[in-house]
Amino acid sequence: MLHKEVTIYDIARRLGLSPSTISRGLKGHYTVSLKTQQKIRDTAEAMGYRSNTFAANLRRQRTNTIGIIIPRFNSYFMSEVIAGAEKVTNEAGYNLIISQSLEHVEKEIRNVKTMFNNRIDGLLVSLAEDTRDISHFNLFLDKGIPVLFFDRVPPDERLPAIVIDNEKAGYIITTHLIAQGAQNIVHITGNQLRNVYADRLKGYQKALAEHGIEYRPENIIINGLSEQAGIQAARQIINRGVDAVFAANDNCAVSCMNELKKLGVNIPRDMAFAGFNNDMISRNVDPQLTTINYPAFEMGEIAARNLLEQLEKKTGIPSVHVILNSDLIVRASSGFGK
Repeated sequence: MLHKEVTIYDIARRLGLSPSTISRGLKGHYTVSLKTQQKIRDTAEAMGYRSNTFAANLRRQRTNTIGIIIPRFNSYFMSEVIAGAEKVTNEAGYNLIISQSLEHVEKEIRNVKTMFNNRIDGLLVSLAEDTRDISHFNLFLDKGIPVLFFDRVPPDERLPAIVIDNEKAGYIITTHLIAQGAQNIVHITGNQLRNVYADRLKGYQKALAEHGIEYRPENIIINGLSEQAGIQAARQIINRGVDAVFAANDNCAVSCMNELKKLGVNIPRDMAFAGFNNDMISRNVDPQLTTINYPAFEMGEIAARNLLEQLEKKTGIPSVHVILNSDLIVRASSGFGK
């Protein structure tokens, strides 16, 4: 048999108190004695009372909920970003709703509408790989609800974003490979619509130019940067005289490296390797992978903190980019002759 929801009026009748006293007592208001507060809480619990947080939030025009849309869950980098964001939001008394676009703009648009309809207070976003038009975020922007982009961000620098200098990182890692003696470097990258991959490619090209190495378009492999994509890339570059590989993420770099090892390539004697992100897998492979340390947890913390600061100020987020530091981590995979 279904039972009706217990209300503060039911508790008031049970205790012989006014509904307003029950309401203040449940909130721990100083006008209600501690003894009465405890009696009210005990009775409410015994009767199965549930606070109507949704209605209270509507009255305050605040849900204390932040949304975050990421490209996919099966990413060590994104899981670290979420962990950092959740730490900050939870400490501030906010809930975090997480959704993934699965790298498709259509799913991203649906996620945005769902978040909007759930009346979230602010939104953190890392764009899907095929997103060109970002007008679907106008649902939030037109209402003055803050939206902050991180990692994969729109080209419009007037929009607030948290990033690293991907071009500089791509330059540093390519320069390192050249310093090890590499002259024929393959770069495995992702969809060039996304700033992270386009900028890393620019850095790669800049390093080649500065060292007088010819840029070869055939040395650019664009794929989904998945484990399977890494295996396929290995089969593309075997027997091509390639002496180094720079992959735009660690997962693809490791799968490519392992497949080449199966095909008889000695890493790093025959071919040097470098990845990107400093994922856990980069430290759990033989040889360990040279990579760029991408401070994902810190990015999540800073993104969430910026969003919450603007919510408290009740102002839009300033149109500035926050650029985090990233460092080259040299490991055995890029050590020629070792």
